[in-house]
Amino acid sequence: MPEEESILLRGLEAFAELGYDHASARELARRLGVSHNFVNDRYGSKAAFWRAVVDSALGAQMARLPRVDSSADEAERLRQAITGFYRTAADAPLVARLLVDELIRDTDRLEYLYEHYITPILQTMVPSVERLVATGRMSPIPLDVLFFAVIPPVSGMLDVPLARRLGRPATVSPQQLAATADSLASLVVNGLLATGASGTHS
Repeated sequence: MPEEESILLRGLEAFAELGYDHASARELARRLGVSHNFVNDRYGSKAAFWRAVVDSALGAQMARLPRVDSSADEAERLRQAITGFYRTAADAPLVARLLVDELIRDTDRLEYLYEHYITPILQTMVPSVERLVATGRMSPIPLDVLFFAVIPPVSGMLDVPLARRLGRPATVSPQQLAATADSLASLVVNGLLATGASGTHS
């Protein structure tokens, strides 16, 4: 693994495990195996290092998002977008752990995540949602509700100790994880579409 890639991965591990505030310069240096001034010398600040870590990890995750079939039905396109998100999230559990800590804090880091990653991810889904609403197949849904309907279920791909207690095998193949992603996406999309069915008769 190239040095830069290794440093960014160990940085992700540190921020995911400790959270930003507890990942001190000294602790980062210890985990990275570098001098105390390395982060400031190489990146300029801890905040800039955090952004580099996030860009490396989330940038790679977004690059892996599969293309949605533009010829598919709108509901199917939405299902494909959500499934792709779940599948790529399963490959990056440390990213999810980092996000859990950051999404509950009103910081410049949250603003960075919102602008560079959260909004682009939602925009892979919003056009299909808008067209489903326009055709009466889904009730209007605020963006915040859409986010919390779609994003939190990704924990079903990641919470391995809890999932095992709920019956998931200790060893899960990539095919089984893909099937879990499909099931989660179908549940979410079917739930969203059900609001359209109830809304048309209210």
